[in-house]
Amino acid sequence: MRDQRPLAVALMGPTASGKTALAVEWAQHWGGEIVSVDSALVYRRMNIGTAKPDAATLAQARHHLLDLREPQQTYSAADFARDALAAMQDIQQRGRLPILAGGTGLYFQALLEGLSPMPEADPALRAQLQAEAGQYGWASLHGELARVDPLAAARIHATDPQRIVRALEVWRLTGRRLSDWQAQPSGHRLPFRVLKLVIAPQHRAVLHARIAQRFDAMLAAGFLDEVRALRADPLLHAELPSMRAVGYRQAWAHLEGDTDAVQFREQAIAATRQLAKRQLTWLRGELDACWFDPEQQLLALNGALSRFLQ
Repeated sequence: MRDQRPLAVALMGPTASGKTALAVEWAQHWGGEIVSVDSALVYRRMNIGTAKPDAATLAQARHHLLDLREPQQTYSAADFARDALAAMQDIQQRGRLPILAGGTGLYFQALLEGLSPMPEADPALRAQLQAEAGQYGWASLHGELARVDPLAAARIHATDPQRIVRALEVWRLTGRRLSDWQAQPSGHRLPFRVLKLVIAPQHRAVLHARIAQRFDAMLAAGFLDEVRALRADPLLHAELPSMRAVGYRQAWAHLEGDTDAVQFREQAIAATRQLAKRQLTWLRGELDACWFDPEQQLLALNGALSRFLQ
């Protein structure tokens, strides 16, 4: 039986691969609107360092799920899945094409595959874990996670306190590993038929060059002034998920006097490369996605989209 679900496109790829420009081009050509799949773009006042679409870009194509929260507020993958589905349904009901564009793998997973049922957060246990981290350090808690859930520890960086806390919280609450919970089928079926397209340069050096060029453009556009303004807000601190975003974390440390200008630039570019590497690793697990080099295979990429839509 033919799949009668309405169509949507997922444009995926590592940071700095050119997703935004291509999504805008497709939105204009195919009568679409863009749903951002980026965990940093949901925050207000974080514009330059997130490469948030500017006014000119927003005038070319309508974007959804930008500027949803203040930087001190939380926004989960479950929040995203709910909001993104509502945006997709609104776009489709107006006769337009939803174009999911971004690089946050957990957000794509939550929307397209659903999230496995897991216990809710326990504030008292989280406070206890935070206290343990203050006493023993995050490396110690990551070590505990590696002992009880090696799969989760391999995916979670030792400097990612939010995800370390969640993984240990699930383990201590249930006696089951987070990786086991996540492997449990969700029974989810998105009410859209989605074409997954990945854009990524075939040669890693090309992506590295794009990352460095984009970061230098951010610096020239006033990125450090943006972070200075954020640091002046008494509600914000360096351990918030928003302030641990790539670039912001390094800029905060630089403005604290921990690094000089050269070290700051090198560390921020290195962290962005590491992010791109993690994104590519996740994308390789998307076995139903079609990969294209946006510079060398643009004709084939557009052809794949055209065949799907027509």
